[in-house]
Amino acid sequence: MDPVVAIAPYRAYALFIMSKTRTEVLEENRKKGIVAGAASAGAVAAGIFITPFVGAVAAVPAAYLAYKWWKHRAENGIKV
Repeated sequence: MDPVVAIAPYRAYALFIMSKTRTEVLEENRKKGIVAGAASAGAVAAGIFITPFVGAVAAVPAAYLAYKWWKHRAENGIKV
């Protein structure tokens, strides 16, 4: 028996399990957006109320989270 033929049904089954519904993708997008927004608001607040240096340091993870959120939106075709 050809090993590729024996593995093919497993691959199709594994791909079927890993897919997400559109609702799950949109929910994940909402959560990522909230986290990115909260981190950005925290960085701005730290820059205003503590020192600009602390705000700049806090902006680094906020920018990373915002990048991941926008990348997620682009990969899943979320426009608005």
